[in-house]
Amino acid sequence: MATERELNKRIKSIKNISQVTSALAAVSASKASRAQRQVEATRAYAGKAFEILNNLASQKDVGHPLLTAREEIKNSALILVTGDRGLAGAYNANIVSRAETFVKALHTPCEVVTVGRKGRDLMIRRGYNVVATFENIPDSPSILDVTPIAQIITDDYLSGKYDQVFIGYTDYVNLIIRRPTVKQLLPLRPLDFEGMAVSEYVKSVDLTGISERVYLYEPQPEALLDVIVPRFTQLQIYQSVLEALASEHSARMVAMNNATDNAGELIEILTLERNKARQASITSEILDIVGGAEALSG
Repeated sequence: MATERELNKRIKSIKNISQVTSALAAVSASKASRAQRQVEATRAYAGKAFEILNNLASQKDVGHPLLTAREEIKNSALILVTGDRGLAGAYNANIVSRAETFVKALHTPCEVVTVGRKGRDLMIRRGYNVVATFENIPDSPSILDVTPIAQIITDDYLSGKYDQVFIGYTDYVNLIIRRPTVKQLLPLRPLDFEGMAVSEYVKSVDLTGISERVYLYEPQPEALLDVIVPRFTQLQIYQSVLEALASEHSARMVAMNNATDNAGELIEILTLERNKARQASITSEILDIVGGAEALSG
């Protein structure tokens, strides 16, 4: 049985750890809320861009390579969004497992572009072909932070290196519920948007009679598509990263709250053991005193 001094050291150490986990939980809750507000702030832009994109795509003799599906799918790519750090429960493992299942189900070779150190390490360890990695995405990223990701993917798609591109991230529902998901990024399917990464943000857009609406475009629709389509692709990646960040912070908040609760329970158990050890020590001392007194009286 541990001594009273040893138990006091363990209790003090666990109390210090519980203070750290409690602080991490509070910080993560704040970061998750901020990331979700950033996602909401792009909703209006996403909706209007999607509306214009559909109007352009519905016109005759107007097309764009990022809107055109390939007849033969030879190679695919997956953008996998994870975290750079742990202490988030099963957050990173869940999205990597979902991506692994998806890649195995594909009938074509698939290269992986990772966003986050944890995803990179796990995918390389499991033998997948990671061709690029992006790390240290800020907690409050701007669209410029994901521009290099979008640029690499669109350039490789346009060059014919990839015939389809998917993005895997964790969809944020609330502080408790998160859903690992994989959705198609390229080619864009504006008339069939359910599988897109921003589907929940554009589903409220009224597309009734979109082909008949009159828009005045300047410059010409073809030139405008060259700007809107890449930017809309960039927007999908940006919102996916924000969703993943909100999910990561909420997962870390839950994990740290659980760790704090477990630390409290462990402190109670150790406190009881310490009290027992103290009582046993006092009892032993009393017995020694009584024994000594009896020896002297004898």
